[in-house]
Amino acid sequence: MGAIDHLTRDEIAQRLSGNERAALIRDGAEAGVAEAQLVWGQMLLDGAGVRQDRAAAFAWFNRAAAQRHVMALNMVGRCYDLGWGVAVDKVRAAACFRSAAEAGLVEAMYNHATALALGAGVAEDRSAALGWFARAAEAGYAKAMNHLGSFHEDGWATPRDLAAAAHWYAHAAEGGDFRGAFNHARMLIAAGERTTALGWIERAGAWGNAPFRDKARAWLAASALGPDGVAALDRGAAAC
Repeated sequence: MGAIDHLTRDEIAQRLSGNERAALIRDGAEAGVAEAQLVWGQMLLDGAGVRQDRAAAFAWFNRAAAQRHVMALNMVGRCYDLGWGVAVDKVRAAACFRSAAEAGLVEAMYNHATALALGAGVAEDRSAALGWFARAAEAGYAKAMNHLGSFHEDGWATPRDLAAAAHWYAHAAEGGDFRGAFNHARMLIAAGERTTALGWIERAGAWGNAPFRDKARAWLAASALGPDGVAALDRGAAAC
């Protein structure tokens, strides 16, 4: 492959833990190591320790995907979906997500299910979306658990079942999903469990992003929790 072949395991570990991490990963990517290509692409995408270059990130994800790296294929889909380094193409994004999902990648199962639920690049099919969300949830993916809760709460492609919704929201919250934590809190409020709900609102505030907190704050202000709910959300936000 190249210079990286001549490094010992200890030398690789030392370089990964120090200032040479980016150079080592880049060397591995250029040597054709698919995992390094994925990581190097992610670093370029995020601007993590290197100058951000989304077009280059997209190219590296493609190189890893060509070696049948399933997460890299999922990231190619994400790039097409969100226009990271390439023009938005929902059809290509959906195709990437489906292939990676069928290969067993749980993140791709979630993305494929989302595309099916929204009809993004593929015909809308809520029943199929529900099935893929269920597969991802059963594999422990918290974001998919939250969506299962929504499907059961709203009666999408399945009979409305608030007990099932509460079950999945609780599991999503316990798995660290901020939307799941908020939805779990909503169910607790409805059940009169105010103190426990406030705890999950605080966690949602800590885990969530600014747009989510803005929407949650407006909802809480009009809810039974009122100012106490807003204060809990803000405590969480201040702690993150």
